[in-house]
Amino acid sequence: MQEQKRADLALAAYETAKNYELKFGCCPQCVLSSVQQTVGLIGDDVIKASHGLSGGGGLLGLGTCGALSGGLLALSCKRGRDHDKLHKGKFISNFRAGEKLVNKFREEFGGVTCEQLQRLFTGRTYDMWDAEQYAEFERAREERCAHASGMVSKWVVEML
Repeated sequence: MQEQKRADLALAAYETAKNYELKFGCCPQCVLSSVQQTVGLIGDDVIKASHGLSGGGGLLGLGTCGALSGGLLALSCKRGRDHDKLHKGKFISNFRAGEKLVNKFREEFGGVTCEQLQRLFTGRTYDMWDAEQYAEFERAREERCAHASGMVSKWVVEML
């Protein structure tokens, strides 16, 4: 792909993911939807399957940031191992791409779990199952999660 075209697509992916996160939430779906719209590759079933990864998994905050999880899924849609190739090794190139994305994310945002990012973005963590705390989190995080979703989408498109 031409360098300028890739840069334009990466910027479009950033804007799409950021806007989706602000409007609809569910960061992994926002990342995957933006990649799907800008470069294709992502099936609707992958977007649907990512839904439970939001909020660090089940809205508990304990696992990997949903935006980052969405980015890792997007990379795997391109580089990952198919079911019929399980016996052919680990497909290390996909792990290297994932490592690069995780390290870039950690460097940019200071952590990789939803709880770490909640603390970094707002100074505390929230129970996203409590409506009042979730509303407080929505206000306190401002556009930070949307920016993270956008950045992951941008990086993924640049890496594909």
